[in-house]
Amino acid sequence: MKLSENWLREWVNPNLTTADLVEQITMAGLEVDAVEPVAGEFSGVVVGEILEAEQHPDADKLRVCKVAGNGDEICQVVCGAPNARPGIKIPFATVGAVLPPGEDGKPFKIKKAKLRGVESFGMLCAQVELQLGEDSDGIWELAEDAPVGADLREYLNLNDQCIEVDLTPNRSDCLSVKGIARDVAVLNRLELKEPKIAPVAPTIDDVLKVTLNAGEACSRYVGRVIRGVDVSQGSPLWMQEKLRRAGVRSIDAVVDVTNYVLLELGQPMHAFDLNTLQGGVQARMADDGEKLTLLDGQEVELKSDTLVIADDEKAVAMAGIMGGEATSVTSATQDIFLESAFFFPVAIAGRARNYGLHTDSSHRFERGVDYKLQAVAIERATQLLLDIVGGQAGPVIEVENEHAPKDREVSLRRSRILSGLGFSMDDEEVVDILTRLGLEMSVKADSGWRFKVPSYRFDIAIEEDLLEELARIYGYNRLPTTSLNADLSIPMQYEARIGLSAVRSQLVARGYQEAITYSFVEPKLLKHFDPDAEPVELQNPISADMAVMRTTLWPGLVSSLQHNLNRQQDRVRLFEAGQRFIAEGKGIENLKQEPMLAGLIYGPRLEESWTGKSDNVDFYDIKGDLESVLSLLADDASFSFEPAKHPALHPGQSAAVMRNGEQVGLLGAMHPQLQKTLGLTHSVYLFEITQASIAEAKLPSFEPLSKFPEVRRDIAVIVDQTTAVSDLQKVIEKGAGDCLTELKVFDVYVGKGIDPHRKSVALGLTFQHPSRTLTEDEINASMDVVIRSLEESYNASLR
Repeated sequence: MKLSENWLREWVNPNLTTADLVEQITMAGLEVDAVEPVAGEFSGVVVGEILEAEQHPDADKLRVCKVAGNGDEICQVVCGAPNARPGIKIPFATVGAVLPPGEDGKPFKIKKAKLRGVESFGMLCAQVELQLGEDSDGIWELAEDAPVGADLREYLNLNDQCIEVDLTPNRSDCLSVKGIARDVAVLNRLELKEPKIAPVAPTIDDVLKVTLNAGEACSRYVGRVIRGVDVSQGSPLWMQEKLRRAGVRSIDAVVDVTNYVLLELGQPMHAFDLNTLQGGVQARMADDGEKLTLLDGQEVELKSDTLVIADDEKAVAMAGIMGGEATSVTSATQDIFLESAFFFPVAIAGRARNYGLHTDSSHRFERGVDYKLQAVAIERATQLLLDIVGGQAGPVIEVENEHAPKDREVSLRRSRILSGLGFSMDDEEVVDILTRLGLEMSVKADSGWRFKVPSYRFDIAIEEDLLEELARIYGYNRLPTTSLNADLSIPMQYEARIGLSAVRSQLVARGYQEAITYSFVEPKLLKHFDPDAEPVELQNPISADMAVMRTTLWPGLVSSLQHNLNRQQDRVRLFEAGQRFIAEGKGIENLKQEPMLAGLIYGPRLEESWTGKSDNVDFYDIKGDLESVLSLLADDASFSFEPAKHPALHPGQSAAVMRNGEQVGLLGAMHPQLQKTLGLTHSVYLFEITQASIAEAKLPSFEPLSKFPEVRRDIAVIVDQTTAVSDLQKVIEKGAGDCLTELKVFDVYVGKGIDPHRKSVALGLTFQHPSRTLTEDEINASMDVVIRSLEESYNASLR
C-alpha cells in the first residue's frame, strides 16, 4: 500500500516528523518498506504559459515559443514537443534552474542556449524530466487555472513523501488511506478528520434490476445509474497527483474516481457503460468454458468456480478482479452504471492467479473488504463524478441476501491480559484502547468484557486478537520484560532411538546433499510418480504448479534434479526428510501425514578425476547407500529386499524394502518412459522409506572375540536365473549352523559354458567357533548340509 504523507495528514495530522510517524506506524505492526520523495530534486521551475508558438526557421521539429511566467519578462524558448501551442500552462524551467539528475547522475542546470541559430532562455518540461511521472511524449500540460509564475513545487505541493507500507494479509482494513489514518489517530489520541460524504439526492428515476444468484459469494450489491456524463473532462490535478503518489496511473475521470475511492476508503468499484448492458445485472458463477475479453484485451475462458457479473446475455466482468472490454467506459460513453459490491474473500481468493492476473481490487477482496462500506463508497464516487464530469444520478440500488455477514462479538477476560501480555492493565485503559479502535463494549462483567467487532476488522475473531490489539496500541516497546521461570525436567534419552541427524550425517558422508522441497506439487507431475493416488487438493494454491499435497517425496527431488541439470551439474546426490500426505477418507481428520526419507542419485559414480572417467551409477549404488543407513540400526538383518513393481520404477530394477515381512519402502531405477517424458538423459535411481522403520534400533551388545582360527570355504552353485541370491543366502545361513560368521557373494556369472536359463553364483562361507578350533569333519559336515539344502530348495548343482 503506497500513499502520500500529505494525503494521510489530511485525515489525521499528529505533531510528528516524517521519521517519527514512520517509526510509529511500523511499531504498530504496519511495517513501512520505503519512504521516498514524490518528485525529483529540482528548483527554479515555475508555472509558465505559452503565449505564442511559431515554427523554427531552420528545423521542422522545433518551435519558437513566447513564454510568460518569469516575472514580468516574456521569455523566448525553443521547444521540440509536438504539443507546444499557445494558451496552455506548462512547467517552465527558467535560466539558472536545476533539474533532477539524468543518466550520468549529475544535476542538470538550465543555461541560456542557442538552438539552430535561435536563442532559448529556459526549458519547457515533460513529466519524466522532473521525475513526476513517466510521460515523455510532450511537455506536461497543467490545469487551466494554474497560477502563472507560481513555483511549481509549491503549486503541486511536492514537498511530500511517498510512504510504502507492507501489510500482512490479515490487515486488509489498512489497504486505504482511511484505514492507516484510523490507526494513526488511535495511536496519537486524535480525532479522524473524514471528508463529508452526504447522500446525493437522485435527480432521475432510472434504476437497473440487480439479482444475486451466487449465494454467499456475493451477498451485497450496490449500484447507481448516472446519465449525461462528459468523459472528455479530465480529472482535477489534485486527484491525478494523489493517484500518482499512490502508484496509480491516471486514465480518465470515471476510472480515476473509482481508483480514488478505492485508495481513500478501501472499497473497489467498477463503472460500466450503461448503454452496452443488455437488461439488468446479476452476480452468478460462470458457466464452464464461458469466454470474456477483459479490459487489458486478454480473452479468458472462465471456470465454473469463478464469480462473474453478468447482464441478461453474457458475463461482463470477473467479479472483484477485472471488468470486461465490451462494457468498459470509453470516450463515447454518456451514461454509466456504478458498481460497489461485497464479495466473500474465499470466493475471490486465488481466482486472479488462476488466470495469471493480480489487480488492486482482487488484492483487497481476497483479504476482506468492509461489508458495510458499499453504500458510502457509491455516494462518495457519485459526489466526485458529478463535480468532475457532470450528469444526473439515479437512486441508489442496494440488494442484499441472507448470506450477508453478521456482526460478531468477542469476549476478553481480565485474567488473559495478565497471562498473555505479562502485566495487568487498568480497566479504563483496556476499554479506552479497544473503543478507540472501533469496538463497542456490549457486556461488562467482573471477569471481563464482551466487545462488538467493527465490520472492517475481519482479523478480530478470538480473544487472542484483542490481546494483540492491546499490545499493539499500548506499544510493543513498552511491554514489560520478565524472565521465564519454569520447572524443567530432563527427558529420558532412549539409546535405541536413531535420530534423523545421524541418518543425515550418514548420507552426507556418502556424498549426498539435503534438499527441502514444497509439500505441494504439480498435479500432472505427481500423477507420473503415483498414478493411483487421490491427492488432497489445495483450496487456495500459491500457483497452478503447487495445487495438490504430495503423496511421495520423489516429485520434489526430481524437480530439484532438473534444476541442477539446467545449471550444468551432471552429478547429483540428493535426499530429503519430509512428510507425505495420504487421504484415507474425506475431511482433514482423515488425512494421514507420514514422515518419509527419500533419496536420488544421477550421473557419474565418482567425481571427475585425472585418473579416468567414471561409470554412471546403477541400481546397486542406491541399494548400497540405503543399506548404509540401515546399518546404523544394528539389526539391519531384519531388513530384506524383494522384487516389486511400481508405476514410476523400471520393472526389472525395482525392489520393495521389507522389515520383518512388512513393506516399509521402495527403491529402484526410474521407469524409462517416465525418464523420457521428463527429458532426462541418464538413468535416475530413487529410494523412499518410512522414517518410523529406521527410528528404532537394536542396542549393540559386546561379544568377546574368538581367539581361534577361522576357516573359509568357497562354493559356486548353478541355479535358475530367476532365483534371488538373497533366497540362497537364507538357505545357507539356516543349514550352515551357528559357527557361520560371514557369508559373502563374490561372483555371479552368466554366459558360455552354462545353460542360458541358469546362472553361477559363487559364495564364500567363513566358519569360526568362539571357544575351540573347528575340525575338518565339522566344517565338511556343515558344507554337506548347505549343498544338500540348496539342491532340495532350488535344484542347485555345484559348478
